[in-house]
Amino acid sequence: MWFVVNNLDRSAWNRFIKTRECFRDYVNKLSLSLPDLKKIQQKFVNSRSDGKNSAYVIETPVVYNSALDDITCASEIKLILVADNPGRREQMAQNKRYLVGPSGKIANKFFTDNPSLGIDYSKNVIILNKTPIHSPRTIELKEFCRMDKSLLTAIEKSQKFMAQLLLDFHQALCCSVWITGYSEMKKNGIFEVYTEELKTLYSNNREKYKNIFFYRHFSMNQFTIDLKQQTLDKETTAKTLKRIGATYRERILG
Repeated sequence: MWFVVNNLDRSAWNRFIKTRECFRDYVNKLSLSLPDLKKIQQKFVNSRSDGKNSAYVIETPVVYNSALDDITCASEIKLILVADNPGRREQMAQNKRYLVGPSGKIANKFFTDNPSLGIDYSKNVIILNKTPIHSPRTIELKEFCRMDKSLLTAIEKSQKFMAQLLLDFHQALCCSVWITGYSEMKKNGIFEVYTEELKTLYSNNREKYKNIFFYRHFSMNQFTIDLKQQTLDKETTAKTLKRIGATYRERILG
Protein backbone atom coordinates (compact mmCIF):
# COMPACT_ATOMS: atom_id res chain seq x y z
CA MET A 1 0.00 0.00 0.00
CA TRP A 2 1.40 3.39 -0.94
CA PHE A 3 -0.41 5.26 1.83
CA VAL A 4 1.51 5.81 5.04
CA VAL A 5 -0.20 5.59 8.43
CA ASN A 6 1.31 8.54 10.19
CA ASN A 7 1.01 8.83 13.96
CA LEU A 8 2.78 12.09 14.74
CA ASP A 9 5.88 11.87 16.91
CA ARG A 10 6.84 14.89 19.01
CA SER A 11 9.00 16.48 16.30
CA ALA A 12 6.37 16.02 13.57
CA TRP A 13 3.62 17.18 15.90
CA ASN A 14 5.48 20.38 16.77
CA ARG A 15 6.07 21.05 13.10
CA PHE A 16 2.41 20.44 12.34
CA ILE A 17 1.33 22.82 15.11
CA LYS A 18 3.71 25.53 13.86
CA THR A 19 2.45 25.18 10.29
CA ARG A 20 -1.18 25.19 11.34
CA GLU A 21 -0.74 28.35 13.41
CA CYS A 22 1.11 30.02 10.55
CA PHE A 23 -1.89 29.26 8.34
CA ARG A 24 -4.36 30.64 10.88
CA ASP A 25 -2.30 33.81 11.31
CA TYR A 26 -1.99 34.29 7.57
CA VAL A 27 -5.74 34.04 7.02
CA ASN A 28 -6.39 36.57 9.76
CA LYS A 29 -3.88 39.02 8.30
CA LEU A 30 -5.13 38.52 4.76
CA SER A 31 -8.70 39.18 5.87
CA LEU A 32 -7.66 42.44 7.54
CA SER A 33 -5.70 43.52 4.46
CA LEU A 34 -8.78 43.16 2.23
CA PRO A 35 -11.46 45.29 3.97
CA ASP A 36 -13.56 45.58 0.79
CA LEU A 37 -13.46 41.89 -0.14
CA LYS A 38 -16.69 40.93 1.61
CA LYS A 39 -18.55 43.78 -0.12
CA ILE A 40 -17.20 42.70 -3.52
CA GLN A 41 -18.12 39.07 -2.90
CA GLN A 42 -21.64 39.98 -1.72
CA LYS A 43 -22.20 42.26 -4.71
CA PHE A 44 -21.20 39.47 -7.04
CA VAL A 45 -23.34 36.85 -5.29
CA ASN A 46 -26.35 39.19 -5.39
CA SER A 47 -25.82 39.81 -9.11
CA ARG A 48 -26.07 36.08 -9.80
CA SER A 49 -29.47 35.78 -8.13
CA ASP A 50 -31.81 35.25 -11.05
CA GLY A 51 -34.31 32.65 -9.91
CA LYS A 52 -31.96 29.78 -10.69
CA ASN A 53 -29.05 30.98 -8.59
CA SER A 54 -30.07 32.17 -5.14
CA ALA A 55 -28.18 34.85 -3.23
CA TYR A 56 -26.62 34.02 0.11
CA VAL A 57 -24.90 35.99 2.84
CA ILE A 58 -21.11 36.17 2.76
CA GLU A 59 -19.97 35.20 6.23
CA THR A 60 -16.28 34.36 5.82
CA PRO A 61 -14.47 36.09 2.91
CA VAL A 62 -11.17 34.33 3.62
CA VAL A 63 -11.49 30.84 5.09
CA TYR A 64 -9.15 29.01 7.42
CA ASN A 65 -9.86 25.28 7.49
CA SER A 66 -10.97 24.75 11.09
CA ALA A 67 -10.94 20.97 10.58
CA LEU A 68 -7.19 21.21 11.13
CA ASP A 69 -7.95 22.03 14.77
CA ASP A 70 -9.39 18.52 15.18
CA ILE A 71 -6.02 16.89 14.47
CA THR A 72 -4.14 15.51 17.47
CA CYS A 73 -0.80 13.75 17.86
CA ALA A 74 -2.75 10.48 17.84
CA SER A 75 -4.34 11.17 14.46
CA GLU A 76 -3.50 8.81 11.61
CA ILE A 77 -2.96 11.06 8.59
CA LYS A 78 -2.57 9.17 5.32
CA LEU A 79 -3.39 11.84 2.76
CA ILE A 80 -3.26 15.59 2.12
CA LEU A 81 -5.98 16.48 -0.37
CA VAL A 82 -5.73 19.82 -2.19
CA ALA A 83 -8.88 21.36 -3.67
CA ASP A 84 -9.37 24.80 -5.30
CA ASN A 85 -10.89 27.43 -2.99
CA PRO A 86 -13.71 27.73 -0.46
CA GLY A 87 -17.21 27.76 -1.94
CA ARG A 88 -20.61 28.65 -0.56
CA ARG A 89 -20.81 26.02 2.17
CA GLU A 90 -17.15 26.25 3.12
CA GLN A 91 -17.45 29.96 3.95
CA MET A 92 -20.49 29.55 6.20
CA ALA A 93 -19.70 30.53 9.80
CA GLN A 94 -21.05 27.19 11.05
CA ASN A 95 -18.58 25.33 8.84
CA LYS A 96 -15.33 27.14 8.01
CA ARG A 97 -14.09 23.82 6.68
CA TYR A 98 -12.87 22.78 3.26
CA LEU A 99 -14.70 20.37 0.94
CA VAL A 100 -17.93 20.13 2.90
CA GLY A 101 -20.25 20.85 -0.04
CA PRO A 102 -21.30 18.56 -2.92
CA SER A 103 -17.69 17.84 -3.96
CA GLY A 104 -16.84 16.84 -0.41
CA LYS A 105 -19.76 14.44 -0.31
CA ILE A 106 -18.55 12.84 -3.54
CA ALA A 107 -15.02 12.55 -2.13
CA ASN A 108 -16.33 10.95 1.06
CA LYS A 109 -18.41 8.48 -0.97
CA PHE A 110 -15.40 7.58 -3.10
CA PHE A 111 -13.32 6.55 -0.09
CA THR A 112 -16.29 4.78 1.50
CA ASP A 113 -16.88 2.83 -1.72
CA ASN A 114 -13.19 1.87 -1.96
CA PRO A 115 -12.30 0.38 1.45
CA SER A 116 -9.25 -1.33 -0.08
CA LEU A 117 -7.52 2.07 0.04
CA GLY A 118 -7.79 2.04 3.81
CA ILE A 119 -8.70 5.72 4.06
CA ASP A 120 -11.42 7.21 6.23
CA TYR A 121 -12.18 10.62 4.69
CA SER A 122 -13.14 12.12 8.04
CA LYS A 123 -10.19 10.74 10.02
CA ASN A 124 -7.23 10.15 7.72
CA VAL A 125 -7.36 13.15 5.36
CA ILE A 126 -6.48 16.80 5.81
CA ILE A 127 -7.65 19.26 3.18
CA LEU A 128 -5.96 22.35 1.82
CA ASN A 129 -6.84 24.74 -1.00
CA LYS A 130 -4.90 26.63 -3.63
CA THR A 131 -6.21 29.89 -2.17
CA PRO A 132 -8.29 30.55 0.98
CA ILE A 133 -10.28 33.32 -0.73
CA HIS A 134 -13.94 32.45 -1.20
CA SER A 135 -15.90 32.57 -4.46
CA PRO A 136 -19.20 30.84 -5.39
CA ARG A 137 -17.35 28.96 -8.14
CA THR A 138 -13.60 28.87 -8.68
CA ILE A 139 -13.80 30.38 -12.18
CA GLU A 140 -15.42 33.45 -10.64
CA LEU A 141 -12.17 34.46 -8.95
CA LYS A 142 -11.41 36.05 -12.31
CA GLU A 143 -14.58 38.12 -12.05
CA PHE A 144 -13.51 39.40 -8.63
CA CYS A 145 -10.21 40.54 -10.10
CA ARG A 146 -12.02 42.46 -12.82
CA MET A 147 -14.18 44.15 -10.19
CA ASP A 148 -11.14 45.14 -8.09
CA LYS A 149 -7.63 44.92 -9.60
CA SER A 150 -5.99 44.82 -6.17
CA LEU A 151 -7.53 41.39 -5.66
CA LEU A 152 -5.42 39.94 -8.46
CA THR A 153 -2.25 40.56 -6.46
CA ALA A 154 -3.83 39.23 -3.26
CA ILE A 155 -5.01 36.03 -4.95
CA GLU A 156 -1.64 35.41 -6.58
CA LYS A 157 0.24 35.98 -3.32
CA SER A 158 -2.17 33.68 -1.51
CA GLN A 159 -1.38 30.93 -4.01
CA LYS A 160 2.32 31.21 -3.26
CA PHE A 161 1.58 31.00 0.44
CA MET A 162 -0.66 27.97 0.01
CA ALA A 163 1.97 26.18 -2.07
CA GLN A 164 4.52 26.72 0.70
CA LEU A 165 1.92 25.62 3.25
CA LEU A 166 1.43 22.37 1.36
CA LEU A 167 5.16 21.65 1.42
CA ASP A 168 5.37 22.47 5.13
CA PHE A 169 2.49 20.12 5.97
CA HIS A 170 3.90 17.51 3.59
CA GLN A 171 7.25 17.57 5.39
CA ALA A 172 5.59 17.33 8.80
CA LEU A 173 3.18 14.53 7.90
CA CYS A 174 5.23 12.42 5.46
CA CYS A 175 2.16 11.17 3.57
CA SER A 176 0.81 11.22 0.03
CA VAL A 177 -0.59 14.38 -1.58
CA TRP A 178 -3.48 14.46 -4.03
CA ILE A 179 -4.01 17.70 -5.93
CA THR A 180 -7.41 17.80 -7.60
CA GLY A 181 -8.63 20.12 -10.32
CA TYR A 182 -5.47 20.50 -12.38
CA SER A 183 -7.09 22.13 -15.45
CA GLU A 184 -6.78 25.66 -14.02
CA MET A 185 -3.16 24.98 -13.02
CA LYS A 186 -1.93 25.20 -16.59
CA LYS A 187 -0.52 28.28 -18.29
CA ASN A 188 -2.95 31.22 -18.09
CA GLY A 189 -5.15 29.30 -15.68
CA ILE A 190 -6.41 30.72 -12.40
CA PHE A 191 -3.85 28.71 -10.47
CA GLU A 192 -0.82 29.10 -12.74
CA VAL A 193 1.01 30.93 -9.94
CA TYR A 194 0.36 28.00 -7.59
CA THR A 195 1.81 25.61 -10.16
CA GLU A 196 4.95 27.65 -10.72
CA GLU A 197 5.51 27.95 -6.98
CA LEU A 198 5.13 24.18 -6.55
CA LYS A 199 7.72 23.60 -9.26
CA THR A 200 10.18 25.83 -7.42
CA LEU A 201 9.49 24.44 -3.96
CA TYR A 202 9.63 20.77 -4.92
CA SER A 203 12.60 21.04 -7.27
CA ASN A 204 14.90 20.31 -4.33
CA ASN A 205 12.54 17.84 -2.69
CA ARG A 206 12.49 14.97 -5.18
CA GLU A 207 11.32 12.35 -2.68
CA LYS A 208 8.36 14.51 -1.73
CA TYR A 209 7.78 15.26 -5.41
CA LYS A 210 7.33 11.55 -6.12
CA ASN A 211 4.57 11.46 -3.51
CA ILE A 212 2.40 14.12 -5.19
CA PHE A 213 -0.39 12.94 -7.49
CA PHE A 214 -2.76 14.97 -9.66
CA TYR A 215 -6.40 14.18 -10.47
CA ARG A 216 -9.55 15.67 -11.87
CA HIS A 217 -12.10 17.39 -9.63
CA PHE A 218 -14.42 15.42 -7.40
CA SER A 219 -17.15 17.82 -8.54
CA MET A 220 -19.67 16.41 -11.02
CA ASN A 221 -17.99 13.00 -10.54
CA GLN A 222 -15.10 14.00 -12.82
CA PHE A 223 -12.62 12.17 -10.58
CA THR A 224 -14.61 8.94 -10.48
CA ILE A 225 -15.45 8.94 -14.19
CA ASP A 226 -11.82 9.52 -15.17
CA LEU A 227 -10.64 6.78 -12.82
CA LYS A 228 -13.13 4.29 -14.27
CA GLN A 229 -12.18 5.14 -17.85
CA GLN A 230 -8.47 4.69 -17.19
CA THR A 231 -8.56 1.53 -15.09
CA LEU A 232 -6.80 -1.35 -16.82
CA ASP A 233 -8.02 -4.94 -16.73
CA LYS A 234 -7.21 -6.63 -13.40
CA GLU A 235 -5.56 -3.47 -12.08
CA THR A 236 -6.30 -2.54 -8.48
CA THR A 237 -7.76 0.87 -7.64
CA ALA A 238 -4.58 1.82 -5.77
CA LYS A 239 -2.38 0.98 -8.76
CA THR A 240 -4.63 2.90 -11.15
CA LEU A 241 -4.61 5.94 -8.88
CA LYS A 242 -0.84 5.87 -8.58
CA ARG A 243 -0.34 5.46 -12.32
CA ILE A 244 -2.68 8.18 -13.56
CA GLY A 245 -1.80 10.52 -10.68
CA ALA A 246 1.88 10.32 -11.63
CA THR A 247 1.07 10.83 -15.30
CA TYR A 248 -0.88 14.00 -14.57
CA ARG A 249 1.91 15.17 -12.24
CA GLU A 250 4.43 14.97 -15.06
CA ARG A 251 2.02 16.81 -17.33
CA ILE A 252 1.57 19.69 -14.87
CA LEU A 253 4.89 19.94 -13.05
CA GLY A 254 7.18 18.44 -15.67
